[in-house]
Amino acid sequence: MTDSTKPNGQLTIAVIGAGGKMGMRVSDNLQRSSHAVYYCENSPAGQQRTRDAGREVTDTPTAVADAQAVILAVPDVALGPVSTEVVPQLKPGTLLLTLDPAAAYANLLHQRGDVEYAVAHPCHPSVFLQRKTEAELNDTFGGIAAAQDVVAALQSGNEEKITIAEEVIKLMYAPVIDVHWVTVKQLAYLEPTLVEVVACMIGDLLNEALRETVDTVASRRQRLAPCCSATSKSPSRTDSAATTRSPTPASSPWTTAAARSLRMTGSRSSMTTSSTSC
Repeated sequence: MTDSTKPNGQLTIAVIGAGGKMGMRVSDNLQRSSHAVYYCENSPAGQQRTRDAGREVTDTPTAVADAQAVILAVPDVALGPVSTEVVPQLKPGTLLLTLDPAAAYANLLHQRGDVEYAVAHPCHPSVFLQRKTEAELNDTFGGIAAAQDVVAALQSGNEEKITIAEEVIKLMYAPVIDVHWVTVKQLAYLEPTLVEVVACMIGDLLNEALRETVDTVASRRQRLAPCCSATSKSPSRTDSAATTRSPTPASSPWTTAAARSLRMTGSRSSMTTSSTSC
């Protein structure tokens, strides 16, 4: 193999951590491409998963020796030591691609001035895009059947490598709608800051509100239902007074807010009726 892209446009790509969770995902897509792909995995279990998928395991020095692009598909905590082992073995001009911006933003990757660094993170299939097939509906993570966007950053700043980077990114996260280029800092703000900190917190809050509504408000209504059905259509004033004086069940902040909202809605409705009558 030569030191540059082959005349037919074929790239040599190495996947480090090919038997892991993300390694298997990107390898499944790269295996279907026309490029020469080498799969590296240290753990026995990961090696077995790689072989079970019909892929051959290659040792890292052989895999990266002539690679135009090397993908580090390893957990964030391992990026530092793995890059320290891999980067010195790369030929000048190789594109080193990571899958999460945290390590790149924190400068945890082993640095070499003649190696190009990029990071790419999938946006996952949007809930606003129509999915037509069963495979698309089942692909909530992306990378199998449902199309998704990808946000990427070229850390080294050599824009000549964007073409190769986009080719590899669109293959490993396929099907891809588009690759959106930002800075490493901007990407770190999006993921993990915005997604994992802010969005997940909002998601937990909405889930808590929903559970509170179902478990507290709905269950209280069910408890009151038998009493309401047993009450006559024209209760006596004594019964009405007794009902009015009955103690109010303890309420949570959620049910208190809901009751306040209902009272406000009722007040507005009464005002509208009065003005219409006038």
